[in-house]
Order: sequence, then C-alpha cells, then structure tokens
Amino acid sequence: MLPSHRGSQSIELAAAASPPELDDDGRAARTGNLWTCMAHIITGVIGAGVLALSWSVAQLGWVAGPIAMVCFAGVTYVSAVLLSHCYRSPAAAGGPEEPSLSSSGKTRRNYTYMDAVAALLGRKHTYVCGALQYLYLYGIGVAYTITTATCLGAIKKANCYHGHGRGAGRCGSDADEQHLFMLLFGAAQVVLSFIPNFHSMAWLSAVAAAMSFTYATIGLGLGLAKTVGDGAIRGGVGGVPMATTAQKVWRVAQAVGDIAFAYPYTIVLLEIQDTLRSSPPEGETLRKGNVVAVLATTFFYLCVGCFGYAAFGDAAPGNLLTGFGFYEPYWLVDFANACIVLHLLGGYQFFSQQIFTVADRWLAARFPESAFVNRTYGVRVAPGLPRYGLNLQRLCLRTAYVASTTGLAVVFPYFNEVVGLLGALIFWPLVIYFPVEMYCVQRRVRPWTPTWVALKGFSVGGFAVGTFAFIGCVVGVVRKRLG
Repeated sequence: MLPSHRGSQSIELAAAASPPELDDDGRAARTGNLWTCMAHIITGVIGAGVLALSWSVAQLGWVAGPIAMVCFAGVTYVSAVLLSHCYRSPAAAGGPEEPSLSSSGKTRRNYTYMDAVAALLGRKHTYVCGALQYLYLYGIGVAYTITTATCLGAIKKANCYHGHGRGAGRCGSDADEQHLFMLLFGAAQVVLSFIPNFHSMAWLSAVAAAMSFTYATIGLGLGLAKTVGDGAIRGGVGGVPMATTAQKVWRVAQAVGDIAFAYPYTIVLLEIQDTLRSSPPEGETLRKGNVVAVLATTFFYLCVGCFGYAAFGDAAPGNLLTGFGFYEPYWLVDFANACIVLHLLGGYQFFSQQIFTVADRWLAARFPESAFVNRTYGVRVAPGLPRYGLNLQRLCLRTAYVASTTGLAVVFPYFNEVVGLLGALIFWPLVIYFPVEMYCVQRRVRPWTPTWVALKGFSVGGFAVGTFAFIGCVVGVVRKRLG
C-alpha cells in the first residue's frame, strides 16, 4: 500500500506543478466564447450614443432618419467582417516594413487593431492609425464623463420635480454641481483603472451590456407609452425646420455624426477576437456574435430613435433620458439613468484599457531596468483577500489619464456636439479605410477586379459622409463654445 500511496502522491504533485495551459503563441489560453463575445460587442456598441438618436432622427426626419441608422448598421457589419479576416495574417517575409506574404504558410496573430495595420500595411499607416485610434478612445472617456454627470443631474432633478412640480425653480442644476458629478465619476474610474487588463474585465462587460439593454428598453417603453397615450405621431418628413439652409445643413451633419458615434466598435474588434478560444475558430465565433449583436442593437436603435421622435417631434431632447421629455414615473427615470451610469462605468474601462495596455508595453520595453515601471508590490487591500499587485507606473499613468479626461469634460460639457465630433472623426479612416486596405492585402485582391472596385467605392462613399459630418460637428462645437 505504501508504494501505491507514494505513487499517487507524486502524480498529484506533478499535476499541481504542471504549467498552465498555453495557447499556440505561448500565451495563456483564451477562454472566451460566443456569449462573452456578444457581451463585449454590445458593451462596445451600445453606449452614450443611443441617447442622442431621437434628436438625430428629429434633425433628419421620418424618412432619412431610419434609413441613416440602417445604413450605418450595414457599414458596421461589413467593416467588422473585413477586419475579422485580418486577425490571423501570413507572416511577413521582412518584418512589418515588408507586408509581403511569406511562402512558408506560417501565420501570426494580430492581437490589436494596430498590430494588424503594422503587419499588413506597414509602419507609416500604423502611426496614422494609432494617432486616430487613441485620440478617439481618449475622447470617449471625455464623452462618457459628460454623459454620467448629466445622468446624475437628471436623477436629482427628477426627484425634485416629483416633490415640487415640473419646472420648480429650486430644481435647477448649476455648473458647479455638474463639475462635482464629473469628479465623482473620475474618482470611480481611478479605482476601476486598477483592473489589470482587458482579459480581466469580462464580468464588467457583462454587467455593462445588461445595463445598456435595460436603459434602452426603458427609453423605448417610455417613448412608446407617450406616443400611445397622446394618440398622435409627431414629427415630419423633413425633420426640424431651421431659419436658414446653412443651419439645417450643419444640424444634419451633426445628426449623422451622432449616429456614426452610436455604431462602430471595429477599433476594438480584434481585441475582442483575441479573447475567444480557437476551437471553433475565433473568426467564426466573432462573425456569429457580430450578426447577433448588430441586429439586436439596430432594433433597439430604431425603436428608441423613432419612438422618441414620435413622442416629442421637433422638440426631441438631445439626450432622451435627461432632457426631461420624461419625468414621470420619476422612479423609472431614476432607474434608467442609474443604469446608464453603471454602463458607462464599464464602458469607460472597456475603451481605456486599450490605451493602458499599449502604454504599459511601451514603457516596459523602453525602460526594462526601471523598478518604477516594472516592479510590482504585493498590497493587501482587505483582510482575507489575496494581495493586489500594485505597480507605481500604472498608478501614476492611469490616475493622470482619468484626471485629464475629467478636466476636458469640465471645459467642453456639450453632449451632442462632442459625441458627433468623435463619431465623425474616426468613421472613414478607422471604420472603412483601414479595414478595406488590410482586407485587400490579406486576400490579395487585384486592382480593377469587381471586388476591388466595390471595396474602393465603399471607401470613397464613407469618406464623403465622414467629411461632411466632421465639418458640421466642428461648426457645432465652435458655436456652442462661443455662445
């Protein structure tokens, strides 16, 4: 019996000492599946943008508004499919500077959007892509800070209206109060920024996705209830009339920018794909999740945007749940705004983790001997909990990042204009141009073939729409800032 016992003990010790399961590139094995994929996508797609859709439909009218949302959904789907094929690319013969395909059949995994650009298009494209991508991700942090402060102010105002009547003077919200709400959101993000990396926040994405569906459903229900209760469908084919043609053009451009902001998630698509296990192939899982997520979000977007416009017509507020078209039942409005805040808490990290990861890698490579950059200290946060690995570089950099987004939100607290500007900024280059160019290189699409012509036409059309929206949103921000 003794030898048998020793043998079983040695087997147990060997199993305990065996290294964790590794992936095909030597990294820890990925565990994501279709459900986590859809949670990440929905978190990336449904965000602050949904709240501006009723206002956008109001500017465009009953015909152009829904058509614009469907078109942007189609563009997002096509872009995601093109980009998903670039996750595994043939290894370059001469490194990133020579994206020619090797004859060895070996492939490399592109963990991020910029990795794919570097592997398939080269260094110059990577610099442009990186500047735009991180500017957009940073801008989202600003937009989410503005939105959260607006939602917290709406909760306070709804309770005050319920107690003292709609429009009561004591229910006003001044700039100092909004700044306080922004600071509170920033403080929460400082704490959440200690999540180590993107792979560690699947739970946060799941919570954020649930919250997004909740408040979108409430907005839909309130709009539908008001439309049915009033017994009338407001609005018109041409949308909100303006005093001059130029003013109408700029409003339409801002509305297009807002819709553009509401959809694209392709700049984090490869990061999502990199969380998926490779059996079945991660590209197959991602494309399934993409179909379900885009259909679900488009349905919600159409319902929220159209029922909000039907309920309020030309008076549709810039933010459906904080513009106080709805203020009763106040508890439901409060709950919806609380769901928005919870969603934005996770959404902020969903996008900011991309910047944090790149900064951590660059600093570690640039200063390999620095204890400040690379050393981790075990800190016990609370009795009974495992020690947290505190890195001083992460503490300082992430705190400064959150502080800067909060500061910009205080200076430019313009929800519709900021959202539209961000959407227009990245729509053509990151959502259309780079995916098209990378797909052509990856699949060796020859010039002037039907596929090449279709893809180039898709890119040219996107450039025209994105430029139009960007100019209009810049005009809107300047006018708002100058009063």
